[in-house]
Amino acid sequence: MKNKQVRPLYQQVAVKLAKRVAEGHYEEGKKLHARSTIAKAFDVSAETARKAVQVLVDLGIMESYHGSGTYVASREKAKAYVRQFEDLQTIESMRSQIVESVERQQREWTHFKDLLDDMIVQTRQSYTVNPFIPYELVLTDEAEHLGRTIAELNIWQMTGATVVALMKEEQLYLSPGPYAKIDQQDTIYFIGNEYSLQQMHHFFYPKN
Repeated sequence: MKNKQVRPLYQQVAVKLAKRVAEGHYEEGKKLHARSTIAKAFDVSAETARKAVQVLVDLGIMESYHGSGTYVASREKAKAYVRQFEDLQTIESMRSQIVESVERQQREWTHFKDLLDDMIVQTRQSYTVNPFIPYELVLTDEAEHLGRTIAELNIWQMTGATVVALMKEEQLYLSPGPYAKIDQQDTIYFIGNEYSLQQMHHFFYPKN
């Protein structure tokens, strides 16, 4: 997982030793094995084992006596250390998941934006190649200006759109004249640019 923190090897060994103390494998007052034995058990160097034991001594989990060795000092402190470590691991795991989720969403938004840009380019290219592909607008009972003629509405002057056909009751009328009446359930076919399309919608459905 991205952004996951890798702890130094000696800290990993220190946690494993603390868990053994917390679980009672090493009893309080018991002498700890020699560093070489610990190093062999965890497959690390003697120096790494020394650093791990020193971490536990600094935390009061172990006690070191010169010339005598290192002894288990506190099982409760070992438990507290292990809990603290596991809590931290949980927080770090949650953080990694959140960061990964955000990054995934950013990738998805970037992909969505690229698709949208491609669609716009394709639409503009299609319009450039054949600007006479008509738009269509269906007039429902919510449309305004129903029952009036194309001439009365001054559609071209008001919207910049040129009406090229009118569908009335499944009958298509090409190049309807200025006296063709606009009624409910009619479909208007017109040519123009994107601005004309917006204006036609606004002209017949100003509240939408």
